Amino acid sequence: MTAAVADRETARAAAPDTALAHDVEWVPHTMVNSYLVGPPGAGSGEWVLIDTGMPFSGGTIRTAAAARFGPDSRPKAIVLTHAHFDHVGAVRELAGLWDVPVYAHRLELPYLTGRSDYPPPDPAVGGGMMAYLCRLYPRRGIDLGPRARVLPADGTVPGMPGWRWVHTPGHSPGHVSFFREADRFLIAGDAFVTTKQESAASALTRLPQEVRRPPAYFTTDWHQARNSVRALARLRPEVAATGHGIPMRGETMRRELEELADHFDRLAVPPVGRYVAEPARADETGTTYVPPPLVEPILGAVAALGIGAAVGWMTGRR
Repeated sequence: MTAAVADRETARAAAPDTALAHDVEWVPHTMVNSYLVGPPGAGSGEWVLIDTGMPFSGGTIRTAAAARFGPDSRPKAIVLTHAHFDHVGAVRELAGLWDVPVYAHRLELPYLTGRSDYPPPDPAVGGGMMAYLCRLYPRRGIDLGPRARVLPADGTVPGMPGWRWVHTPGHSPGHVSFFREADRFLIAGDAFVTTKQESAASALTRLPQEVRRPPAYFTTDWHQARNSVRALARLRPEVAATGHGIPMRGETMRRELEELADHFDRLAVPPVGRYVAEPARADETGTTYVPPPLVEPILGAVAALGIGAAVGWMTGRR
């Protein structure tokens, strides 16, 4: 065995297992995840892609899909948990390449048809560099035209027999998770995650691995987010494949999820934040109301120092 081959084998052995079930594969990207749903070797129209990562994630997804299903295989559809920029980055590229529809909840459709933009993210929630930098994150809706479709009202998921979608709003108005009763497999999106997504170090390393709140800087309704976590905890999933962090399974995951559900206000809701006291509101046309921004503590302190200096200067001139 050559040194190069040995290095590849060592890296492969150290990498987390991406096969989460016989028909679910985890496709990790930088700070976000996608999932392929369908058995290995499934032909065109017999598998589904869930979420598309960042704009540069298309190549990774194509490579993973080609390895699993064959180089010319295309999915039945792309299905989205929600339409935040880090989950739809490659959706236009892949939907066009494969000529497939893109399904989302009806309340998420305005952000996929160019009719609305998301509310501004909330840097006041704190928690790390990712939250501080969220001012820079894209929030504009994209326009997929007729490719954008509404998930069936009966709860079924196109191309995913045996699965149902569950409306889990809070992180976004039309956020959905996907659940399969047969093996209690949950694809949770960002309803909850398994890393501290507000921290750049945690987001990049996916450590520590533990059940945590939805990414706080994009969560615009904490009351709905609480209800969504509680609804998912009641499902008692065996596997939780999340939008950020490493997928978890088993009793430890369930215990942490139940603790988050039982103590959501203490463990999840930020002490201050633009959407803590009053949520943003949305309907089928998109965002309809955004509460006024807070004066962030650091900005407030700078402003106070500035005002104090100005007052001192004016007083000294008298």
